[in-house]
Amino acid sequence: MVNFHDSIPESFIPWINEQHCFWVATAPLSADGHVNVSPKGMTGTFKLLGPNACFYQDLSGSGVETISHLRENKRITIM
Repeated sequence: MVNFHDSIPESFIPWINEQHCFWVATAPLSADGHVNVSPKGMTGTFKLLGPNACFYQDLSGSGVETISHLRENKRITIM
């Protein structure tokens, strides 16, 4: 069963901060566009700012799709 949370539970924060990698997923609005899922994980590129906010440093790659999708529709999933 899946549990949904309105914010990151305090008990999850230490576990999240211990992870060595994470994934970022974006997609365009266009039905013929491509879903982009990218592994991330350089030390210091992710930080929780609070129960409802985080940041990560995006290092552009070959297609620069992540920022393109964000500019288009402001949707992102961080796993």
